[in-house]
Amino acid sequence: MTVSAVVFDFDYTLTVPDRPRQAVLDEATAAVGAPDISREAYLDAHSRHLDSESRVPIFAELLPETGDVSPEALTDAYREKVADSLVAVEGVPELLADLREEYALGLLTNGPGDAQQSKLDRFGWVDAFDAVVITGHIEAGKPDERAFRAVLDDLGVAPDEAVYVGDDPEADVEGATNVGMAAVQVVFEGGPDRHPDADAYVERDALATDLPGILATL
Repeated sequence: MTVSAVVFDFDYTLTVPDRPRQAVLDEATAAVGAPDISREAYLDAHSRHLDSESRVPIFAELLPETGDVSPEALTDAYREKVADSLVAVEGVPELLADLREEYALGLLTNGPGDAQQSKLDRFGWVDAFDAVVITGHIEAGKPDERAFRAVLDDLGVAPDEAVYVGDDPEADVEGATNVGMAAVQVVFEGGPDRHPDADAYVERDALATDLPGILATL
């Protein structure tokens, strides 16, 4: 294939939390006096609101209706704690600068619009992307092909000219390959298993050094 565009996932691909997400969630609930919420319950509710503008519907599911804490208050607290916890994977700014010399760059990230935007705003290198799509701003989240087609349309490229780089076997690898893109799965200790349909794999710690060479072989 002739690769003209590279599209990235954001969470756990280009950025990682500096502490467990359960700890971040615990900090947020403690800050507003909400009851404890497990990470598993949060992710389950999150999966039903990938096209939401905010996390309010997520926390509305998880908080007791008769409680003293509003979903809006917990949404604000969690947004702040998550954004504060994120750090870039080593070498990402330099990687994007190098890739821009040869490819159009896209970012496709799942999640509520304002929540994901607050994360992106923490990193100046997000300006390197030619197209940024947050699923909370469109009709569907990954792995729905509409999410992938949205970023491809913004980039003006066909699926068979683009590579998706992400860690999630279903949302990223299956979603990309089902729409006709190549997929490079980002792998790391404790992360998801390798998906057999991925065209290549890259260790997250070596993303900046190894990805350019991998792209050249696709």
